[in-house]
Amino acid sequence: MDWAFWAAAIVAAICVGMGKGGVPMVGMLGVPILSLMISPVAAAGLLLPIYVVSDAFGLWAYRHDWNARVIAIMAAGMTIGVGLGWATASTVPENLVTLLVGVIGLVFAGTTLLRRNLVAAPRPAHLAPGLFWGTITGFTSFVSHAGAPPYQVYVQPLGLSKTAFAGTATIAFAYVNAIKLVPYWFLGQISLASLSVAVWLAVPAALAVFGGVALVRVLPERLFFRLITWALLLISVRLIWQGLSPA
Repeated sequence: MDWAFWAAAIVAAICVGMGKGGVPMVGMLGVPILSLMISPVAAAGLLLPIYVVSDAFGLWAYRHDWNARVIAIMAAGMTIGVGLGWATASTVPENLVTLLVGVIGLVFAGTTLLRRNLVAAPRPAHLAPGLFWGTITGFTSFVSHAGAPPYQVYVQPLGLSKTAFAGTATIAFAYVNAIKLVPYWFLGQISLASLSVAVWLAVPAALAVFGGVALVRVLPERLFFRLITWALLLISVRLIWQGLSPA
């Protein structure tokens, strides 16, 4: 492993940490950045422990800011989605899932930006759509750590405050990342060698969590949700490009 790998790995870890600190969508950049140096599958396996460690710090930072009903609904759906991802790991092409996630995110972000008010009026978190989008979130998170777009499709219109939005996302994805550890291990995507690298990357990731939390707390609410939506749009375009590109 040369300096170029470590540079990409540290940047990827910082992105993961900032994302767990609540900065919009930036955590999804981790796998694409590290994929410049190693295979996407290896990158996803290497970064999963970094997600889990960052989750622990994010959980502490947002321990007072979360929506219990949204978390309960999404966690149930995410569990189903991770199970489906594990069961179909050898049959579903990763680029197809990546393309699907990109299209979902692009449509949602585009329609949201066409509305005048990006901050939604509060509305109930209904069970059926939550289970559906939670399942999609768990499945796409399992395949490529790309669960943020379908998660956002369900949660952003609920009208949560910026800190409740960030805290709810942190807790929900902490749960899904934790339950992904076992299937990732049995599929060979996590090894003792990758864990030894992850130990070093956990330090910049943990520090970045608190940088992300500080940034979220000073951003105006309207600007926060505008950043979320534009970040979703740009990342969705990147996912579509990645999904359409030959392996």
